[in-house]
Amino acid sequence: MNIRNQIINLPKVELHCHLDGSLRPETVFDLCLKENIEIPYKNIDDIKKVLEISDTCNSLKEYLEKFSLPVNVMQKKENIYRVTLELLEDAKKDGIEHIEIRFAPFQHMNKGLSENDVVEAALEALKDGNKKFNIHSGLILCSLRHEPVDSSINLVKLALGYQNQGVCAVDLAGNESDFPPEIHKKAFDLAYDKNLKITIHAGETGIAENILKSIRLLHANRIGHGIFAYKDKKTLEYLIENEIPLEMCPKSNLDTKAINDYAKHPFKDYFNAGVKVTLNTDNRTVSNVSLVDEYLNLINILGFNMDEIKVVIKNGIEAAFISTELKANLLNKLV
Repeated sequence: MNIRNQIINLPKVELHCHLDGSLRPETVFDLCLKENIEIPYKNIDDIKKVLEISDTCNSLKEYLEKFSLPVNVMQKKENIYRVTLELLEDAKKDGIEHIEIRFAPFQHMNKGLSENDVVEAALEALKDGNKKFNIHSGLILCSLRHEPVDSSINLVKLALGYQNQGVCAVDLAGNESDFPPEIHKKAFDLAYDKNLKITIHAGETGIAENILKSIRLLHANRIGHGIFAYKDKKTLEYLIENEIPLEMCPKSNLDTKAINDYAKHPFKDYFNAGVKVTLNTDNRTVSNVSLVDEYLNLINILGFNMDEIKVVIKNGIEAAFISTELKANLLNKLV
């Protein structure tokens, strides 16, 4: 069995995958036609150029521009359902046993949907995906840094309405530089008080102090990215001592120019130091990467062996927002 098939057959989880960054280009093209969305693109190759990052991308800001068209086609319940179900199918082909899909529901209310319509469309797809593809999943709802704290509070309240019904956590994403974590403390205090799991994007763009702020002020159970933890020794020590998982996405970090060379990504250094690193795609379509691709990158570029790969997978299973029973089941499959 070749190495790719070995990776596919391992019981992987994915913890950091944005729905709107993971739409199939063919689906985006089809939905544009169905929704009469005017686009100056004539074929799938043109659409791919719009959705996928190029080598000339210079920043996270430029990277995020790739989300405009996907969000535009995700303004109807049936479209949200379709793209969510397709992502589950794609994940299953990767050999993923459990995936946590995240998105910002308030971005999908531009054409009349209510916040409940949006969430329920995605949750319906998760339920059907479990039946059709035998893949377990959870939904993470994202609030956005540039929005006022009231928006984040409303997001948490929305998530609480579906707690134990498929929504497994809340997240804070967006511009780290101008909107530090503490702005949204009141919202995440509410989530914490109600025992809702929390993951926070932090340390993705060079601001290491946001990692500890997100843990101490926003009660983060996990950190999204955390690539710049190495810039602050206390942060790195805290992550190790408290076993705070990092949802790392190396190809995405390369695309946003957080790193300039995959071989220089700190993933292996963190792994060797004892940080609980997990491996994720971030945005399958935008970064044109699958989870299997990323595991192969760990082997071929960062020098991981199969025993180490299994430790990374184990980290992901243990960090997942799932029941103790499902964790035990997945860990047994890994042995």
